[in-house]
Amino acid sequence: MRILFDNGTPRQLRVRLFGHVVEEARERGWDGLANGDLLDRAEEFGFDVLITTDQSIQYQQNMPDRQVAVVVLMQTAWPRISQRTEAIRVALDEIRPGEVREVHIRAIGET
Repeated sequence: MRILFDNGTPRQLRVRLFGHVVEEARERGWDGLANGDLLDRAEEFGFDVLITTDQSIQYQQNMPDRQVAVVVLMQTAWPRISQRTEAIRVALDEIRPGEVREVHIRAIGET
């Protein structure tokens, strides 16, 4: 699976997603693109999934018409995200084109 990381996605996650090809928007010079343009570019270049920390993306885009899927990390802090890499991998295994999956990540003090 080809995965594109949005700007807020911690780059450390890349090494935990073994078996997938992962690129970052900033590596491709796409870090200044708005969400819709980034999704267009991801589809144009054959990415299967965009991983983002932008929790509003699903409300700003018409995802059912998209070929690319989106996994939304509900937290931006790497120490918290690193504890949920298995849930992220499961979301990647189960996601379908045009779908948005949220991966809940506990905040400090949350049980």
